Amino acid sequence: MFYEPDKNNHGLPFNPYKSICVPRPIGWISTISTDGVVNLAPYSQYNNLGYDPPYVMFSGGGGGGSGLGRKDSVRNATDTGEFVVNMATWELREQINITSQSVPSDVDEARLAGLEMIPSHIVKAPRVKASPVHLECKLHTIVALPGRTPEQVHHVVMGRVVGVHIREDVLTKDGKLDVVKIRPLARMGYLDYTSVESVFTMPPTGPGLEERLAGLEGRPKI
Repeated sequence: MFYEPDKNNHGLPFNPYKSICVPRPIGWISTISTDGVVNLAPYSQYNNLGYDPPYVMFSGGGGGGSGLGRKDSVRNATDTGEFVVNMATWELREQINITSQSVPSDVDEARLAGLEMIPSHIVKAPRVKASPVHLECKLHTIVALPGRTPEQVHHVVMGRVVGVHIREDVLTKDGKLDVVKIRPLARMGYLDYTSVESVFTMPPTGPGLEERLAGLEGRPKI
């Protein structure tokens, strides 16, 4: 089949687009407003952007509790210049789902989901205690992607990671992140989700192999 997104002429009962770019990791974003209200929301338009220094991004559509055409996470990150990415996991799926609902800006989603928040080390936005991994981020830039209507504008928030927290029990004996134990949550299309339940290793091949293998070990020690 072939269809043009501008015409939405796929002829299917449900738009298939969100089922094409899958699985999408979920960035569970915590921010704090200038009034001190904590906001916690999951974003499936989320990913890593760079390694040295590390950058991450999340993209929020229009609307939200603020009523200003921006999600509260976007507004708070804009106003304070900070946010935290909490790793979304299978174990926390129910709480993640609760924090995905649209509520007024003065409602604390973490409290709504019964989650304990703990202080970050560098930024003011708090972290989800139950999440095994946190990324403290300083805002780098925000790019607005035009929508068909003003309410459909997507704001791509990019942040530089300035602090990383990893719970000791999710590290293997050889010092690697145990993603099978963590079972990170990811979004599929429609109302479907998945989680990481198996991992396989595939060594790189071809020109530049030695350099790429060295890159896997990180920067050389001085």
